[in-house]
Amino acid sequence: MFLLEKIFHLKENRTDIRTEFLAGITTFMTMSYIIFVQPAILSISGMDFGAVMVATCLASFIATILMGILANYPIALAPAMGHNVFFVYTVCLGMKVPWQIALGANFISGVIFIISSLFSFRQRIIEAVPDSLKQAIAAGIGLLIAMIGLQWSGIIRGNPFTLVSLGNLRSKAVILSIAGTLFIGVLLSRRIKGAILWGILFNLVLGIILGIVKFEGILSKPPSISPTFLKLDIISVFKGGINMLVVIFVLFFLDLFDTVGTLIGVGKQAGFITKEGKLPRAEKALLSDAIGTVEGTLLGTSTITSYIESASGISCGGRTGLSNIFTGICFIIALFFYPLIRMVGGGYKISEGIILYPVIAPALIMVGALMLNSITRINWQDYTEVLPCFITILIMPLTLSITEGIAFGFISYSILKLVCGKAKEVSWLIYLFSFLFILRYIFLR
Repeated sequence: MFLLEKIFHLKENRTDIRTEFLAGITTFMTMSYIIFVQPAILSISGMDFGAVMVATCLASFIATILMGILANYPIALAPAMGHNVFFVYTVCLGMKVPWQIALGANFISGVIFIISSLFSFRQRIIEAVPDSLKQAIAAGIGLLIAMIGLQWSGIIRGNPFTLVSLGNLRSKAVILSIAGTLFIGVLLSRRIKGAILWGILFNLVLGIILGIVKFEGILSKPPSISPTFLKLDIISVFKGGINMLVVIFVLFFLDLFDTVGTLIGVGKQAGFITKEGKLPRAEKALLSDAIGTVEGTLLGTSTITSYIESASGISCGGRTGLSNIFTGICFIIALFFYPLIRMVGGGYKISEGIILYPVIAPALIMVGALMLNSITRINWQDYTEVLPCFITILIMPLTLSITEGIAFGFISYSILKLVCGKAKEVSWLIYLFSFLFILRYIFLR
């Protein structure tokens, strides 16, 4: 008890071990869907499902414990939604980059994140990007995730004439996906903690009843992590030219804004933000996040970042890093539920070449829907901001690429502000990035 008090300052923060325990469990419940989603997404790039699951749990455990001890904040960390989609669909599938090289680029972005903590560069980037574009990027990623969820569910399908069209609504897989999405929506509306997790488990049980999912058990020893452990290829990243530089920039950019946005949002809710608008121990929190990404790539998973779902634990009274210790322990326990995770993340083959993921798809749809909340914070009265934001949001799901959305947004924002006599409203960094994106479109396919 004395040691815990010395490390986490429980009395000073007006909390106790029981409260921190409940907060830590609650946070895990609300974010644990990533244990099912992460291996399902990354395995599409050719990565081993079981190894990614183990890497996800171990990386989340390490980063969450680091945040708790270094920064003493009840903010848990895990692989970021949106980043995993970028990793697979844009880098691995779109750019034909092997996942080993993609992990190498992810590692480098994490190292840059750590180094940038020694200088003011990180803060300058945050200040340079207009708030409207920040919100548009978040919304665009949300639509992209929802788009993938709709595809995985079978609710929409490819169409050679209209790109996409409505799927077969009489299919058992589609019915299961719709039921799961509505169930999660009801739980969220009733403010049930862990709504997404309960929705996944509901769909799993319903899927077994409908014969879509084959029961494989619940407990087993963890699978081997060797297929992904230390398999990143850093050397080949430097042979990839400007395309890989863009990938590293986008990974760094997304991690930076995800982390800062979460720290500010959760910090405000918990009362950590001072009257001067500063977050105490912010550098230690950012460092924990950056180290999490680096160790995550070594283990075999994509960008680790702070989770906004930590707000659920804070709402239960969590105020110190002790709650993170309990959340981290839950990730270790989850390692022994591999059969359950395999059933949830497994695909359902409906025809040759078409595989649906009806158990997990509703989670992606709802996560995407929740991310669209940022649209309300865009200034829709300024047309020099409306078009860039609209383009950013629209391009991401239509091209299945976060990079292209950011690029189109930056370029259109710079041009409109320049032509409309508002050039001074734009930071030189935005002009620089816009110029580099234009060069990329001119000289690279």
